[in-house]
Amino acid sequence: MSSFGPRRLSAVVALTAAWCALWGEVSIANVAGGLVVAGAATTAGTAPPLHGPIRPLALARLVGIVVVDLAKSTVAVAREILTPTDHTDEVVVAVTLGPDVREHMLLLTVAVTLTPGTAVIDADADTGILTLHLLHADQTESTIAHVNHLARAAADALPSPEARS
Repeated sequence: MSSFGPRRLSAVVALTAAWCALWGEVSIANVAGGLVVAGAATTAGTAPPLHGPIRPLALARLVGIVVVDLAKSTVAVAREILTPTDHTDEVVVAVTLGPDVREHMLLLTVAVTLTPGTAVIDADADTGILTLHLLHADQTESTIAHVNHLARAAADALPSPEARS
């Protein structure tokens, strides 16, 4: 059983918040369910143990990026829904992540999926490929660049022990 240090606690809190956000309500049942799912997600599988330094300023930048993404994409999707003409041109795109950010796949999957208009449909930690569904094909290149920026921010905020060597 892995230890319950500050890094794992941060992951459990973030995943529980994401769980409540996906259900659209903070309730005792949703928090309890989120804690169960987050606890299982941070203990199960072959992921490396959650240890290493947390960089508070870098973590604040990462949270800021996600909050801005959430606000921008919510406005864009609301505008898309409220306009009478359908301007969507859906596309599925693969984003290849570097080996140094693969341990952050779960965090990236949650961060990207939380933003309306973009969804992760597959995440392969072995190859480092996130497969995304986008509402607008003309945003493919900028979305790939942004996901890589988000991945770098996650790696900066929660560096792996190997990155310190």
